[in-house]
Amino acid sequence: METQLDPMKDDLPLMANTSYMLVKHYILDLDVDFESKVIEGIIVLFFETGSRYKKTSSTGKGSCQSQFGETCKMRASELCHTPVTNVSACSSKTEYNDFAVCGKGEEDASDKNGNHSNEEQASGISSSKDCCDIENHGNKDFLLVLDCCDLSVLKVEEVDVAAVSGIEKFTRSAELTDVSKELENLRNQIVHELVTLPADRWKEQLYYFTRCSQAPGCGELLFTTGTWSLEIWKSGIQTPTDFPHAIRIWYKTKPEGRSVTWTTDQSGRPCVYTMGSPINNRALFPCQEPPIALSTWQASVQTAAGFVVLMSGENSAEPVQLREGSLSWYYYVTMPMPASTFTIAVGCWQEVKQQSFTAAIQTNTEFSLPFSQADFRLWCTDDSCSTGCPPGTPPRVRFSKAVPRHTDPSLCWALWLCHPRCRTLHLSLLNFTLFLLSHTSSLSRYLCKMALPSDMFTSPSSLVPHIIFLSQSVLPGGSHLCGTRLCHEIAHAWFGLAIGARDWTEEWISEGFATFLEDIFWARAQQQLSHDEVRGQQELKALLRWRRLRDEVQNSEEELQVLRPKKESTGELSESGASVVKHGLKAEKIFMQVHYLKGYFLLRSLARTIGDASYLASLRKFVHRFHGQLVLSQDFLCMLLEDIPEQKKSELTVESIFQNWLDTSGIPKVNTKYQFPIPSGVTKWIQTNQRIRKSGKKKRKQDEVVFQKLLPDQLVLLLEYLLEEKTLCPRILQCLEKTYQLREQDAEVRHRWCELVVKHKYVPGYGDVAKFLREDQAMGVYLYGELMVNEDAKQQELAHKCFAAAREHMDASSAKVVAEMLF
Repeated sequence: METQLDPMKDDLPLMANTSYMLVKHYILDLDVDFESKVIEGIIVLFFETGSRYKKTSSTGKGSCQSQFGETCKMRASELCHTPVTNVSACSSKTEYNDFAVCGKGEEDASDKNGNHSNEEQASGISSSKDCCDIENHGNKDFLLVLDCCDLSVLKVEEVDVAAVSGIEKFTRSAELTDVSKELENLRNQIVHELVTLPADRWKEQLYYFTRCSQAPGCGELLFTTGTWSLEIWKSGIQTPTDFPHAIRIWYKTKPEGRSVTWTTDQSGRPCVYTMGSPINNRALFPCQEPPIALSTWQASVQTAAGFVVLMSGENSAEPVQLREGSLSWYYYVTMPMPASTFTIAVGCWQEVKQQSFTAAIQTNTEFSLPFSQADFRLWCTDDSCSTGCPPGTPPRVRFSKAVPRHTDPSLCWALWLCHPRCRTLHLSLLNFTLFLLSHTSSLSRYLCKMALPSDMFTSPSSLVPHIIFLSQSVLPGGSHLCGTRLCHEIAHAWFGLAIGARDWTEEWISEGFATFLEDIFWARAQQQLSHDEVRGQQELKALLRWRRLRDEVQNSEEELQVLRPKKESTGELSESGASVVKHGLKAEKIFMQVHYLKGYFLLRSLARTIGDASYLASLRKFVHRFHGQLVLSQDFLCMLLEDIPEQKKSELTVESIFQNWLDTSGIPKVNTKYQFPIPSGVTKWIQTNQRIRKSGKKKRKQDEVVFQKLLPDQLVLLLEYLLEEKTLCPRILQCLEKTYQLREQDAEVRHRWCELVVKHKYVPGYGDVAKFLREDQAMGVYLYGELMVNEDAKQQELAHKCFAAAREHMDASSAKVVAEMLF
């Protein structure tokens, strides 16, 4: 069965045998129960036979060709479970966007019918030998493997898609017969025709997907669950071709499931959302995790009235009342994407209407551009947001005071960056359609941004199709941090969504590109800056990133600094399609930025080698050539080197880039070290500190020095230089905070201020540290370590007190990392 993973490696197994069966479409019918913290429902999966499987005989009796061994299984008859009481079939609907609600309320019968819960199986990925073979009278049954954990699977059955009225249009057979074998083949043929419909027939396709999902079952399937997988088989079926291509699964999530976070908003109301877990969505629904498993989906989510359901769908959903006190929300996606991009957020979200921001922009010279046709929807969780609703319109939610008011410039920038005129700037840069907002001209698209409470998210921002999650940590302190984070996430529309990594260990492909383009997008968004000002901003940003990368390399494990950890094996799969994500479960990896920063400096080095204009032209070429595809590092590098002048080709090869940048730890010695002169402001503060220390406690008039106003990145650099000073006296820290109003700055600046407070044991600033740890969890994890390393009783007490208050709101990885620092 499953063998134990090496706990020291923390590799994430991708168990699905995608080479033999590939999910093309999911239909989910879910019910969210906040009282039990369980999402219960039904999922219907539509498959195609995988690319690697080849039938070995015309009768379909051939065996699976597998060296890895996950896909074939001999089952003993005593393992077959007792059938669950049959659930009546759902009635068909005439509208493609209506779901029948059925099968809800079934009890978890896993202990009664012989099915195994996740806790009853050994941990790990299957071995390459005999992991899935059990004696069964000499026969081998094909085994379908799905990625799954922390789920209670109640029942699995085959769906009789041939029973759907009008479905005969999807089969070339003249008539149905009573021969069981021919009927099974007919069902699979119908699914094949349905999943391969051309893109311009997407409405018809969704309609029939829904009809098929409501068809009656035609036989239960055998299954068992392991720590990382759900394994399904049908007695007597020996090949993927003959295995049912439409199956229905009844299941429940578990409160401790790691794919979603159950928490409360600032006003204490419950909410749940997917938070970018290392295990992705396998604890939300059974799925195929490998990047190659690109699929579309439809989902209907039922919840109590008063809650809003947001998902990464293409449509703007409106709730439908099912019964008194219960609403249903329907979403769909028509562009094939990995299952990891499926996102749900259920809570008392407030939609902030566009007109409430128009006045703020019109009265603020920084936002004087037209703003009448923005294609967006912004959701947040604060009662201080003015919704702009007509008088008498009932609000969807009551909010607390934690989120800045609607006049905050950061939110104005958030909307401006998604404004059509600003989007045009981004589009002209890469000359390709922005995936976030449109990929099919006949469909209306929108961008939904969610501002989550600061204690509800472990990253400053995150992007999935059609949704950007923003931690509220990025909103205070002006437009800079919010704007640059949004630019980073918008860049992922091309690098991460439209083009994805074929091997998830190469995350630099998305994060490095997004970090590089972040600066270019931000410069285009600001518009009023001169070329020299833009260049100065970008050089300053490069210096800050180099310092951050240097510090991270000095304080992290070498193996986590390698951008291509599998080296020449990158992209390789087992015969069945199973693989592992190296270090995918390493808790501290969530907080590392080496893939962002080292990837950024690689791209920066390449741009300097071939010239900025030529480099951007190559990016456009890359986007056009590989749009909608999965790539490896060499795909980009080989294409880029095609455009390098002959005289430079000898200096740059794919092999040398692998050796210097991707396959080794540390910082390459080529074109990455920055020797900038220390800014004059830093020297002034150091000299002032020295004078104050020499003069003792007596305040002298000549100590008062006028300091120039600094931009956020300049402030960050100043504070980083001051952090290198061995001693700063309390008066200089007090003066520093007062001069730059550090408590009112953005989170990046405040983080450095907190580091200064901790290093120099500046007691008046301890409240700032506590507030940061409480309200900016996305950025404050490593402050806990700094509080502990000084071995100061007050600081350690502060760390323990803050952790005790925040622990229940932290995700498992964050809590684990902090606990290791404190205990």
